[in-house]
Amino acid sequence: MATTSTDTSAGSMPAEPTIKVVDLFSGAGGFSAGFRAYEPAGTGSSPFQSVAAVEFDEAAAATYSANFGSAHVANIDITEWDAQPYEGQVDVVMGGPPCQGFSALNRDDPAKRPPKADDPRNLLWREYMRVVTTIKPKIFVLENVDRFLKSQEFEDLTKATEDGGELSAYALRWQVLNSADYGVPQARRRAIVIATRKDLGAPLEHPRPTHARKAAPPQPTLDEHEDEPARLTPWVPVGTAVFSRTPPAAPELNLPHREDKPLGVVLPGPYLTTELHIGRTPTELSLARYRAIRPGGNRHDLRAKWATIDGKRAYLSTESWDRHNTGSGDVMGRMHENRPSVTIRTEFYKPEKGRYLHPVEDRPITHYEAALIQGFPANFKWFGSKIQIARQIGNAVPVGLGRALAQAIHERLRD
Repeated sequence: MATTSTDTSAGSMPAEPTIKVVDLFSGAGGFSAGFRAYEPAGTGSSPFQSVAAVEFDEAAAATYSANFGSAHVANIDITEWDAQPYEGQVDVVMGGPPCQGFSALNRDDPAKRPPKADDPRNLLWREYMRVVTTIKPKIFVLENVDRFLKSQEFEDLTKATEDGGELSAYALRWQVLNSADYGVPQARRRAIVIATRKDLGAPLEHPRPTHARKAAPPQPTLDEHEDEPARLTPWVPVGTAVFSRTPPAAPELNLPHREDKPLGVVLPGPYLTTELHIGRTPTELSLARYRAIRPGGNRHDLRAKWATIDGKRAYLSTESWDRHNTGSGDVMGRMHENRPSVTIRTEFYKPEKGRYLHPVEDRPITHYEAALIQGFPANFKWFGSKIQIARQIGNAVPVGLGRALAQAIHERLRD
């Protein structure tokens, strides 16, 4: 470990060695919040310490800085970030390059692959690898959309770990994990690649699920040291985890007027998670649509339904929706109270983008509810406009998934 506390005073538990972390493309800090949420039994604190973060978006960087004071937050393009001072000083590097640039894998015809040296979409990916090869952490974790595992970039990553490759010191494990399998009230699937430095011995495997879609019997274990297999509990429903905590008052229209400049740029905030119970002013047509959608329903409930709006008869569906019987059934959908939510994206406040209507109330979910679904604590501090904060919430790694990975990493490094 990078540092170890020596506090062994009478009556106190031996302090956990500090595990130093660098968070790349950190956003608001969902990954780091998950690592901080993990506390080994009996310690009362997390062994993980964020020492640095890199985030280009100024509002997200300000949010990260407000919540992780031990970290040096670089609000710059990652191409400008000097990782050299952290060489050999960091145990874990984590993060995921933005997914838009990942190219489709074309194994059968290499000539059709984009020229990597000239393709700007690969820049952020290569920068992530540059930081890893410079810092040389014990473990690095890469998180991204599930299609990443079918991309040309993933193939390049696996080849880089072969003999003679720039990452030949690491052994890879990869898997698509569902956040709901780790107690998150959200069915969000993410590709998680874990790389372990080979000098540490056996590579770290992904954490085994703690939850399942339905109550399940004990699952077989591959760990010969465990006395009995793990028992899986049912997925956490979003109604119990989130909507039972929603304030009884109607959502506010705007955030309070407040400003600060944690990184030198004046921004709205900080706002606690509990202050994010904010909504929009829907049109009369939108309100009529919300009222017509049954519990668990969606856009299909609007067919052949009309409402009188401003003295005129208005059709609640659209020609486009009526023409499409296939495709996403989540558009204009109500969340199921007794299930995990769908993936929280950056425009969760727009029901036309997905299943983002409140389970029983005639409105979209609020920023507060979306942040709770992602697992952010009530005292988390946010900077930015309503749109900027929504983007931070939707782009975050669910805190519960980060916590599960933190536990696996801690147990591996401790052993």
